[in-house]
Amino acid sequence: MIRSPFTHTYAALPDRFYVRQEPLPVRSPELVMLNTALATELGLNFSYYSDKELAALFAGNTPFPGADPLAMAYAGHQFGHFVPQLGDGRALLLGEITSASGQRRDIHLKGSGRTAFSRQGDGRAALAPMLREYLISEAMHALGIPTTRALAVVTTGETVQRDKPLPGAILTRVAASHIRIGTFQYFAARGDVDSVRILTDYARKRHYPDAASPLEFLHAVLEAQATLIAAWLCVGFIHGVMNTDNMSISGETIDYGPCAFMDAYDPKTVFSSIDRNGRYAYANQPTIALWNLTRLAECLLPLLDDAPPRAEALATEALNRFAPEFETAWQSGMRRKLGLSAEEAGDAALIGDLLQLMQRHKADFTNTFRALYDHALSPENAPSPFAATIDTGQEWLNRWRSRFDATNSPRSEQLEMMRYANPFIIPRNHQVENALMAAQTGDIKPFETLHRILAAPYTTQADYRDYTNPPKDKERVFKTFCGT
Repeated sequence: MIRSPFTHTYAALPDRFYVRQEPLPVRSPELVMLNTALATELGLNFSYYSDKELAALFAGNTPFPGADPLAMAYAGHQFGHFVPQLGDGRALLLGEITSASGQRRDIHLKGSGRTAFSRQGDGRAALAPMLREYLISEAMHALGIPTTRALAVVTTGETVQRDKPLPGAILTRVAASHIRIGTFQYFAARGDVDSVRILTDYARKRHYPDAASPLEFLHAVLEAQATLIAAWLCVGFIHGVMNTDNMSISGETIDYGPCAFMDAYDPKTVFSSIDRNGRYAYANQPTIALWNLTRLAECLLPLLDDAPPRAEALATEALNRFAPEFETAWQSGMRRKLGLSAEEAGDAALIGDLLQLMQRHKADFTNTFRALYDHALSPENAPSPFAATIDTGQEWLNRWRSRFDATNSPRSEQLEMMRYANPFIIPRNHQVENALMAAQTGDIKPFETLHRILAAPYTTQADYRDYTNPPKDKERVFKTFCGT
């Protein structure tokens, strides 16, 4: 059996931060996915459990040893509109585990039943969205992007009603924490400065122990988010619902709802079925991140200085750092994708011209950059990444090749840098949807195959080259859904 691995530092905060509640049992849970590699990292040994026992454990039917389940309180701006009370309406924090590397991680059930924060929701989750989060979050981890992780998915043996009846499921999620900008907003909206102070001190010590003050904490969160959003853009990722309750203080990607990876490059790309005005389009993500972070800064104003004008000036000065920090991180990431180890004056134009070229000719984002890597690896044997663009593409390619060849770094280092900046494979939306549809009918094998090959995104996997193909017209997925 598992020895009680949990600590409960969040549960030690005042009870206004959460509502204690046990998971609601389900009819007949069955284990669908178990992330044994992550379990090992966390120091959890499930080898003595049968699949039936594991299913009961991850469904909440059998209590996790040492767990103290609670639903966390938070608020949030949803598509720009403030909702003063949201909270874990279908999720429970079981507790925290300290991994072998000394990192504290939340263990969280998603889809575990109604809570005090459920409002009109049923507190449950459907299988496809939980598998989507499992797949995409693990793919993001393999890509090297900070993210929550997925430990397990179980079906419940029950039906959830969305636009149609769907098989129910529960996801076990692992995160540095589940503290969101919306957590701060929950207390700030109530004028509860004492709770904002307690939460800031807790989050600062947990995530940014080198930050000695609330202002330094704000700086640290801004920097983490600038780096995260730049990483998203460098792989063509679109979160889909960047509400303030979906932005983690830790700098991890959280809450994979209607998320997707871009195929053809277009900065206006939107996949979310509920983002009708493109608020969270691909290119808008840095702007929205700053908007969200401004809401965090507003919550922290009473902690920054007793004099409101001075507090606002300090917050504004901090927020003004975001744009240059993001730009630095994004430009650095794009230079790595082009194999350019040192910054030069013309790099911004070189990157910008490439993206304009890709947009004009609807070039696939991932495959274009991987083709550039192949071209750098073997220019005599690799086809031109711009075969369809002829003159303009060749002109840009000549400019890039000249800049690439003039770099002083050893060629092997340039190629290695390019390889690990340009994935061979990403979770293509049409392939994800196909795997999820099969899983809903009881065939988990397509999902398992896709999950396995996404675990090595930077490795050329010749046997799975078909998975790198952009969708044909009839295969395109234009909308992805939240699942609530």
